[in-house]
Amino acid sequence: MGKIRLVVFDMAGTTVFDRGNVADAFQQAFRANGLEVGKEKIKTVMGWRKKDAIKKLLEQFYPEHANAINIETIHTDFINTMIRFYETDPELRAQPFTEEIFAQLRQQGIKIALNTGFTRSITDTILKRLGWVEGKQVDVVIASDEVENGRPHSDMIRNIMKKLDIHDPEQVVKIGDTEVDIEEGRNAGCGIVIGVTTGAYSREQLELYHPDHIIDSLADLSRIIQQQELVNSNN
Repeated sequence: MGKIRLVVFDMAGTTVFDRGNVADAFQQAFRANGLEVGKEKIKTVMGWRKKDAIKKLLEQFYPEHANAINIETIHTDFINTMIRFYETDPELRAQPFTEEIFAQLRQQGIKIALNTGFTRSITDTILKRLGWVEGKQVDVVIASDEVENGRPHSDMIRNIMKKLDIHDPEQVVKIGDTEVDIEEGRNAGCGIVIGVTTGAYSREQLELYHPDHIIDSLADLSRIIQQQELVNSNN
């Protein structure tokens, strides 16, 4: 696959600590509109572009409500709830080892990108609170409302590659905590696709989607990159 040039990280549950607050915000947004969806059902759409996730849940559980107006209303409620939460949550922080891994990758000359199912408005709120600056701690940040198609489509990764002038997806690592993170990496043709157990999905759930690796901490990413470098040096 050649030298790794880029690692694309998901945000909530992967690089950003999440104790179930995204699912809570979904539930609140549905309840505000007189609808009830269980958290286990909500977890199945974690990682999706949020408007697409709302549409998917409505079609599954409340098809009579699955129209553009309701989708937009619930989505707006979700965005407002998440922004308020991320602006004020005293426990908002990076996942363990995230910033150490960012620093290691930068030292190795490997580009760092964040992509997310959130809108840019939510994403910017998180970045501001964590002090992560595009072009400094990370090279590129892209949100799901900045591309035509959200996950599991490859639009966000392809957009990142274009910005960084990287042409071979085999040189890209994708890491995330959900089914659609893995599918997104596969659809983009990424050389390595990694599932991480710090977010919405357990190891057993991630195994169903056959990522190349499943890790319990971002600290394990160093080992995977070192293994790939060893393979490259022996070829």
